[in-house]
Amino acid sequence: MGKTKLEYVWLDGYKPTQTLRSKTKIVSDFDGKLSSCPMWSFDGSSTRQAEGNSSDCLLKPVALFPDPDRKNGYLVMTEVLNPDGSPHESNGRALIDDDDNDFWFGFEQEYFLWDPSTNLPLGFPTGGYPRPQGPYYCSVGANNAYGREIVEEHLDLCLEAGINVEGINAEVATGQWEFQIFAKGAEQAGDQVWIARYLLERTAEKYGLSINWHPKPLKGDWNGSGMHANFSNSTLRNAGAKDAYDTICEAFGPLVKEHIAVYGADNDQRLTGAHETQSIDKFSYGVSDRGASIRIPIATVENGWKGWLEDRRPASNGDPYKIAARIVKTVKKASEVVTA
Repeated sequence: MGKTKLEYVWLDGYKPTQTLRSKTKIVSDFDGKLSSCPMWSFDGSSTRQAEGNSSDCLLKPVALFPDPDRKNGYLVMTEVLNPDGSPHESNGRALIDDDDNDFWFGFEQEYFLWDPSTNLPLGFPTGGYPRPQGPYYCSVGANNAYGREIVEEHLDLCLEAGINVEGINAEVATGQWEFQIFAKGAEQAGDQVWIARYLLERTAEKYGLSINWHPKPLKGDWNGSGMHANFSNSTLRNAGAKDAYDTICEAFGPLVKEHIAVYGADNDQRLTGAHETQSIDKFSYGVSDRGASIRIPIATVENGWKGWLEDRRPASNGDPYKIAARIVKTVKKASEVVTA
């Protein structure tokens, strides 16, 4: 009788930033299909998702990935449900209205490799500072790039798991890196980002390091960490007119507070108007403008106004489910105006 390890992964109820939890279920004769992953439960009173006198929460499997770092293992992304089967209030995935997968998302996930023993990024000298920003972005060499072995191992694990990582690079600050994930379907994009985050946390754990997802862990003249959201739907992919893009971009303007509310905690420390950001209380858009709230890629313009947009405001610690849900809601309504 073959035994398989199913690692159920979910998001807890911590506020303002949820964190990853997981536990292993051993099953027999598993056929490798999502539909064969049983519903499971956990103690919600230990994750701020239930009271102790009624603590059961349900784990509904929503995506399945082979676990490349474990024998006979799979990673099961789940969403949290109440005992009656309704979505738990912490369940951001349930907010997404994209049943036909018309929305495509590409998330650019920035993060810091962090040394818990010094409480500093990898590459920071104890009791001092490295050289200023400049030599680290897309760098090579031991004086510039820190933790490449972890980043490369994580990339291989993601690809072996079937996650659609489209690239990685060293970022602007010391010890800062980025990976990019693309998926057709808002839910699928969120699933893949969360499993990629889980694999990164687990890989860094082996090296005695942690991952710092905070949008501005270093004060001063250092870039913060974002999770730029590139997105399109059939309207944007087929518009063929600048006016259509203007209409959709302008729809974001009156909804700054609604978007910022789900774009990640402490994002005000990052969105200051400096370091390639727009101020958190302002809204702007423009072609190739990395200081705007929303950037219109030059490739979209050169393709005859058929392509995608990039919302540069989401923070590195944001929930891709909630970010995608809010973008889908805004763009859907604006698309109705474009196609009317």
